[in-house]
Amino acid sequence: MTLKLSLKAAGAFSLLLCSGLTFATSQADSHLSAQGDSAVSAKPPLQAAPKISALADRVAQYALNTYGDETISALSTLIPFKTVETEGMTPLTHPEFIGFKAQLKSLSQSLGLDYSDQGYVVLIGLGEGEQKLGVITHGDVQPADASFWQQDPFTLDSQSQPGFLIGRGTEDDKGAIVTAMYAMKAIKDKGLALNRRIELLVYLAEESDWAPLKAFLTDFTPADINITIDAEYPVVTAEKGWSEIRLTIPKMPKTPKMPKMPKNGKAASSASASLDGFSGGAFDSQVPQQAVAKISGLDKKTIAALKDKASAQQGMKYQFEQTSSEGQVNGQLTITAEGKSTHSSTPEAGVNAVTHLAELLKGIHFARSESAMTAKFIQQMVGLGLYGEQFGDIAYEDDFMGPMTLAATLVKPNDQGTEIVLNLRRPVGKTPEQLDLETHQALEGWQAQHQVSLEGIETYWGEPKLMDKAPHLQTLLSVFGHFTDTPSPRPVAIGGSTNSKLFPNALSFGPAMPGVEYTGHSEHEFITKAQFMLNLQMYTAAFVELAASTEELSEQAKQGTKQKTKQAAKTGAQRTSD
Repeated sequence: MTLKLSLKAAGAFSLLLCSGLTFATSQADSHLSAQGDSAVSAKPPLQAAPKISALADRVAQYALNTYGDETISALSTLIPFKTVETEGMTPLTHPEFIGFKAQLKSLSQSLGLDYSDQGYVVLIGLGEGEQKLGVITHGDVQPADASFWQQDPFTLDSQSQPGFLIGRGTEDDKGAIVTAMYAMKAIKDKGLALNRRIELLVYLAEESDWAPLKAFLTDFTPADINITIDAEYPVVTAEKGWSEIRLTIPKMPKTPKMPKMPKNGKAASSASASLDGFSGGAFDSQVPQQAVAKISGLDKKTIAALKDKASAQQGMKYQFEQTSSEGQVNGQLTITAEGKSTHSSTPEAGVNAVTHLAELLKGIHFARSESAMTAKFIQQMVGLGLYGEQFGDIAYEDDFMGPMTLAATLVKPNDQGTEIVLNLRRPVGKTPEQLDLETHQALEGWQAQHQVSLEGIETYWGEPKLMDKAPHLQTLLSVFGHFTDTPSPRPVAIGGSTNSKLFPNALSFGPAMPGVEYTGHSEHEFITKAQFMLNLQMYTAAFVELAASTEELSEQAKQGTKQKTKQAAKTGAQRTSD
């Protein structure tokens, strides 16, 4: 029996019904201009997805029955390689990347797939010919802080939580590499004639630098239809543009805060407080799990009030450590805030430790300092919102792609001051020029208000892209609908930005279910075993539908019809004899 996963059981049905997006195809071109200044217009809803071929279903079932457990073992050999960007090294020189590629080569050879090392790109294929089905993945991963994991994040952990495969890369994107390879192996086992070579492309710097891939594509001819398995289901036809604002709060001499004298003539308890340090975040595309503040000059009453306020913040945990056991007026207090990390394209799925810690400190009159101005910037320009509501006039949204998101992902002191990184995901609807203008107007207003000159201001506005004209859209929807019992799946838009933008007719297809938390980039990355097996089936079926020869599919369909006719005749004969 084919393994199928109900969307309701997966918690995904909610996304298909709501989440503020209109799931429909668009009149716009599949290649949007960099300006992206037109809204997406919608067509009528797509019709119910047709059934997939019996051949695709049978080969998918074979893949599950034959290789289900083996895929998990294979994944366990890839997770240990710390394929993380390292300063001064590249995938060509980094021992972890070299080892990872060697393991991919060994696995490819054991499965009977061809393997080609192109430096930053590895090609793993099945079949011959100029016509190809491209499958786009990446083998690099983001850093992981072992202190937040129950076991080593670079060891596949299937014991801590039964039914879960936990580790850096399980969902993004080493798990997808493994399932694609075993889908190809199942097709090879069955000896299917292919009219398209299936070519898995594993890029090794997706998380850090797309320039080498762009250079590779100048001399390499990619497939004319591609699947990116680095996002979510049912099928992604629109991606927001990865964007960023960087700035530095400059170093400045600490200026004592003059006590405010209330009517009773006594100074406010926090008037002499000093914020000596404020930092948080691990890397640019992760909603921060942790943030730290170091404060001097708070009395016991103010500290007690902070603890009460901290306990009221949902989803946050705080630790208060004091350097002095006697009154805290001259001692230092270290506050460590722990939230919930998540991919910065889905800030709503996390709890930002940086913004919540800044909110906790709001209302305390700190002496003017670099750290105090850093906290104030986060409080006033970002706040606890997710969509840039406090950042001047920058906020906007598109009916299909949804709102632009803005997350404070990194607050890091350096030699020049404290650098703040804001990661944004922008839909169509505003040009880069307009966003740049609104950004600088907002920053100029804040600088004038606080008489501070921000340094190192940089902006980058990535291009949102619509990809709804790809010829294999309906096929992928059909595969998803068949294996999840979804009668009429529709394409979705995401905030993430994948390499699909660089390939013709590229659609993202999994590996995450819609409406279910995406854990890539987080400090609790996992994929469930059930989802891993379902992905194996769906990728196998999709590859058969898109790459098997039409003669093969037609012959299998005829055989299926003959079998049904024979069965019907047999049943009729039995009824007559009865």
